[in-house]
Amino acid sequence: MKIRCIATIRPKQPATLIFVEIETEDGFTGLGETWFGAETVEAEIHTRLAPHLLGQDATRIEHLTRIMMPYVGAWGSGAEMRALSAVEVALWDLAAKREAVPLMQLFGGSVRERIPVYNTCAGPAYVSSTSDVRPENFGTGVGADYEDLQAFMDRPVELAHSLLEMGIAAMKIWPFDFAEGAAKGDDISPADLRRALAPFEAVRAALGDKMALKAELHGLWSLPTALKICHALEDLDPDWVEDPVRMDRPDELAELVGQTRCPIAGGETLGGLGQISALIASKLSYPIVDVTWGGGISFARNAASMAEAAGRPIAFHDCSGPVALAVSTHLAMALPNVREQEITRAFYALVYPELVSGLPILENGKLSLTSEPGHGIKLLPSLQSGEDAVKRVSEQPA
Repeated sequence: MKIRCIATIRPKQPATLIFVEIETEDGFTGLGETWFGAETVEAEIHTRLAPHLLGQDATRIEHLTRIMMPYVGAWGSGAEMRALSAVEVALWDLAAKREAVPLMQLFGGSVRERIPVYNTCAGPAYVSSTSDVRPENFGTGVGADYEDLQAFMDRPVELAHSLLEMGIAAMKIWPFDFAEGAAKGDDISPADLRRALAPFEAVRAALGDKMALKAELHGLWSLPTALKICHALEDLDPDWVEDPVRMDRPDELAELVGQTRCPIAGGETLGGLGQISALIASKLSYPIVDVTWGGGISFARNAASMAEAAGRPIAFHDCSGPVALAVSTHLAMALPNVREQEITRAFYALVYPELVSGLPILENGKLSLTSEPGHGIKLLPSLQSGEDAVKRVSEQPA
C-alpha cells in the first residue's frame, strides 16, 4: 500500500478550505482536509511533506505522522500542524477503506447510534474569503437562508424557535465580538456589555431552559474583562463560555475558572498533546479539539483519553469543513465521553453540498452515519476536475 500520489484541491469558494487526497499503488484513495491558510498549507504539503511520504507504506500511520512532525511549528495549530492533520486524516480514511469498514470501526466500534448537535450560529458566508476572524469577515447581510449570525443579533428568539423546530436544543453565539473594546480586548463598556447580553436574555426569557446557550468569546479579552463578561453571564445560566481568554495562557485560564460559576470550554486553536495536557490541567469544564487543526485523528483520540482520565467530556470543533464534521462524528460515535457535536447548519445545508457528497445524516437534531467505508465523504466531480478548484499534484517518480 505504497503512496503513489498526493493531490491538494483548493476550492475557489470557500477560499479558506483545502482538501488532500492520498492515492496508493493498489488503487485506494484517502481524503483529508484542513481550514485556514489554504495556500500556505498547500505549499507545506507539496514542498516538505510529499518528498517524505511518496513511496512510503500508507498503513504505517503513526510512523508517517512522526516523519511529518516539523522541527519549527511542531506545536500549536499553525500551517505545519494543519498540513500534517489533513494528511493524517487521509491516511486513516485509506486504512478504513482498505478494510472496507466505516472509520469508527477502527476505533473499536460505536458506543451510540446518533449524537445530539449544537448549532454554531454562523451564516453560509462566515469567514469564507480570508482566515481573518473579525466582524468585517463574518459574511453577514447576504440575505441567504440560515443567516444565523445576523439572526442572533437581530432576531434571537426567532432563531431559537427555528432551531427547536429542527430538534436542535443548543446554540452558540458571539455578540461580544461586536463590542468596540473587542479590537484590543482591554475592556468592554457598560453599553456594549448590555447589548451583547441582550440576545441571551431574550432567548432565556422566551424559552426558559428549552434552549441551551453557549457564549463564544474567541479569545479576544484580557483576564479582567473576560471575568467581567463571565460574571455578567452567570445568572443567565450559560451552557458554557468558550475561549474567554487566549487558550495558550493556561495560568490565566485556571485563574478564570476559579473565579466564575460559568462552565468554561475551549482549546480548538491548540495542537499537540502538551498543549492539551496544560488545557485540561486548568480545570476547565469542556476541552475542545479540532481534528484537522491540532494533529489529526490519533491526536484527537489521545486528547479524549486524557480528558476522560480527568473526568471531563471532550468536544470536537466543526465550523470548518465537511471532512472535519464527518471524522468528528465518527469519533463521537466511538468515544464514550462525547456528549454532543458542533455543527453549523448553514454550512451543512448550503456550503458542504456544493463541495462533497456523503455527509453525516442530520435528523431531529442528531447526527448519524451510514455504513460507507472510511469517513464517507467524497469530493464532487467539479472539484476533482479543477473546474471549481485549484489542483496541485505530487507523484512518485516513475
